[in-house]
Amino acid sequence: MSRKALLGALRTAPTYAILALLGAFMLVPFLWMVTTSLKPSGTTFSYPPDIFPTTWDFGNYVNLFTLAPFGKYLLNSVVVTAVTVLGQVAFCASAAYGFARLSFAGSKSVFVLFLATMMIPFQVTMIPLFLIVFRFNWVNTYQGLIVPGISSAFAIFLLRQAFLTIPRDYQDAARIDGASEWTVFFRIFLPLVKPALATVAVFAFMGTWNDLLWPLLIARDENMRTVELGLAYFNVTSSAYQQPNWPLMMAASVVSLLPVVLVYICAQRYFVAGISLSGVKG
Repeated sequence: MSRKALLGALRTAPTYAILALLGAFMLVPFLWMVTTSLKPSGTTFSYPPDIFPTTWDFGNYVNLFTLAPFGKYLLNSVVVTAVTVLGQVAFCASAAYGFARLSFAGSKSVFVLFLATMMIPFQVTMIPLFLIVFRFNWVNTYQGLIVPGISSAFAIFLLRQAFLTIPRDYQDAARIDGASEWTVFFRIFLPLVKPALATVAVFAFMGTWNDLLWPLLIARDENMRTVELGLAYFNVTSSAYQQPNWPLMMAASVVSLLPVVLVYICAQRYFVAGISLSGVKG
């Protein structure tokens, strides 16, 4: 290693050391959650506290699916999340393409109105939205859980910014060759904004999978509960102390967290590229 490279490594070493320390500090709660899920009941608050269990108990993951219909919760979350993600990508991509590449009267004003809805908190529109779903008799149905989430102003904005980065020459050349507007959209623009589509999919997945408030209003029946709603109701107590069974609850939290982690790891490369492509920085 040259002297210049050695000096550069020594200058950046403290920065990387601090970042590594902060990263390890942020991982402590997740490590504690995983290790607690493998502890026997009643040993969670032992003193001195043990980070790693003295006895590894995998029975908490077995009991999780026998003491509660957790498998049904997972199935409901998978169905609701998958359909919501597909619907949001399809609808938002179509709307974003219209705002970015089609000229119609009042397009800019309508787009500004879309952006203005991002400033309205969900708690403001929650009651009117629930009344609409109630009128359609969609309470305790997949439609009630899915349909309100298949549109997102943020996703439309992000995809519109991605479409604007594509040179207009591609669109003009395709039209000269006789391609229809749908052909231009599906065969030219969508393949060029795959990172942005993946970003929208990741945001939609995390938002839907982790949502608690809307399923709490719609899923009145136990068979319609999602994972997050099931966790909220999941309160198994021990017979000896009448306290929550924390290892069992941590096992449920680990199971609910795994899909989010896996999806983000698989789509991380596209996620970063999509944020850069759309010009959204934070």
